[in-house]
Amino acid sequence: MFDTILIANRGEIACRVAATARRLGVRTVAVYSDADADARHVRACDEAYRLGPAPARESYLRGDAILQIARRCGAQAIHPGYGFLSENEGFAQACADTGVVFIGPPPSAISAMGLKAESKRLMAAAGVPLVPGYHGEDQDPALLASEAAKIGFPVLIKASAGGGGKGMRIVREAGEFAAALASCKREATASFGNDAVLVERYATKPRHVEIQVFADAHGHALYLFERDCSVQRRHQKVIEEAPAPGLPEATRRAMGEAAVAAARAVGYVGAGTVEFILDASGAFYFMEMNTRLQVEHPVTEMITGLDLVEWQLRVAGGEPLPLAQSDLRVNGHAIEARVYAENPDRGFLPSTGTLVHLRTPPAVQFTVGADASGRPAAVRIDSGIGEGDTITPFYDPMIAKLIVWGEDRAQAIARMRESLARFEAVGPSTNVDFLGRLMRCRSFAEADLDTALIEREREALAPRTAAPPAIVLATAAAAVLTAETPRGAASDPWSVADGFRIGAPLARTLVFTRGESRHEVVLEYGRGGHAVRTGDTVLCLAALRRDGARVSGIAGESRFDASAVVAGETLYLFGIDGHWQLGYAPPLAHAGDADDTGGSLAAPMPGKVIALMVEAGATVRRGQPLLVMEAMKMEHTIAAPADGVVEALLYRVGDQVAEGAALVGFAASVPAPA
Repeated sequence: MFDTILIANRGEIACRVAATARRLGVRTVAVYSDADADARHVRACDEAYRLGPAPARESYLRGDAILQIARRCGAQAIHPGYGFLSENEGFAQACADTGVVFIGPPPSAISAMGLKAESKRLMAAAGVPLVPGYHGEDQDPALLASEAAKIGFPVLIKASAGGGGKGMRIVREAGEFAAALASCKREATASFGNDAVLVERYATKPRHVEIQVFADAHGHALYLFERDCSVQRRHQKVIEEAPAPGLPEATRRAMGEAAVAAARAVGYVGAGTVEFILDASGAFYFMEMNTRLQVEHPVTEMITGLDLVEWQLRVAGGEPLPLAQSDLRVNGHAIEARVYAENPDRGFLPSTGTLVHLRTPPAVQFTVGADASGRPAAVRIDSGIGEGDTITPFYDPMIAKLIVWGEDRAQAIARMRESLARFEAVGPSTNVDFLGRLMRCRSFAEADLDTALIEREREALAPRTAAPPAIVLATAAAAVLTAETPRGAASDPWSVADGFRIGAPLARTLVFTRGESRHEVVLEYGRGGHAVRTGDTVLCLAALRRDGARVSGIAGESRFDASAVVAGETLYLFGIDGHWQLGYAPPLAHAGDADDTGGSLAAPMPGKVIALMVEAGATVRRGQPLLVMEAMKMEHTIAAPADGVVEALLYRVGDQVAEGAALVGFAASVPAPA
């Protein structure tokens, strides 16, 4: 075992590694960019060093700077986490050359599995089944188009280097191929510095099932069962669970043995994941190997009771695997939901900003251990983000991983539903409500899984449009009322906000909005208290109390106890029939605002302009692409909202733009009079 390790990563994985290292008595060293100077992972470690400015290429991707810090602090080993340099052959080799242990596979294994095309050739030689496709070195666009036609549409274009859904496009017909290929290559270059791609048959209704493998330097290798990662958006995982629902034991064993064969074929050491496509017939095909620990490793830990980070440290220190394949058992069912700062209602666009309010359900953090009965913790949260922290455009926008365990899948789903209902986040947009709808979705509940589940269940997963019930509006009114009551009002008669008037008692109209709908609540002040009137419903308010963000009381015959948080002109309510977001602006909030003249398109998120598709003065049609932005290494096309003329392009390729910045001066065409 090592005395000191350096964690060459950030966020929840750096905190996760630090937690295990602390339990083992190993000293940890953090590195950070300027954007992460006050981050949780910095506080979680014994020592911390600055790497550089916020962009990853100037900080977390600086292998030379990381090695300098390792020498300076006396670290014997470096844990790369996942992402950044975790699958970088050159960095692993540099560690070896300087006598620092890279806690991961040898450089040769990273190289062999790092390029998808090369890895598939190796897997074919090892007898691992492959998806039919083109994996050659010739990248001529005409040849790739020809190979796609031979394979038959639909096909999947995939970046040969890297993963995470970046540089990947489904092409359903020949006419879409050229544009998809160009976009795929741009994204692959931006993400991995390599624009090579492969083209494969796109399986209909495929499941994404992966096998966790582990190998040591003594010739031992095993698999720790499988995870189903089929629930995805933009080819990136949203929900992971273990074991895979409905997987026959014979298939589990065959996939596990194939995964171990894949690891042995490249001389693998450490933790790795072999990913397979499982088609409707039950046949499975090798997709790729991730030569690192995966984001979803906690579900494997929950069903096996094993600390995979501890295994990583011990194997990297030269110890043999602590168990044999015959020692391993599956216990219960685990589900992980990735809580992201993103807007599912706007195509899952990343969202940035400060988390002004964050409350999570009761849970353990980064803990693998079981209780006295041998059961894992029911709820676990792995997070590198806390209240007051800022989600920036520089890194992955994940806020937390919410992991639950149950005796069976039904119990795990029930626990996840309950935990999501108690997860409160205000600031940037999040996918918490979307995840809750996903847990209630029929296809997910019945394990009718495939990688297109989110797309085919779009209607069921859409946000609810029903008007908020009276109890919700009453709670909103109570939140406004208690927020207006100053502290110390009971002892200061001039500050009492009881609505006293000479003559008739005060009645105020509060206007809340939800989407395009408007909801009026009449708040009536009386000697005995308050009442709220919404439509034909009247509810008397009593026992109102506010404690920080919590507001509680009685509305009619119903008690309520909710978190009420105001951010800008949005009132967030948590705990009353789920989560509610209501627009609310005080009456004088916009007094004196100038009229919005419009005439421009705004950036939907912070990012960089990477392509201009038109020139100033161009006449365009509604839906025509105008420019392409990149945010967090994903591309987003900005299209014309109507027929019209591009009057000005306000940014050049390479410019960084803020969320809400006007990108294009645009004049919509005015229809000629009939």
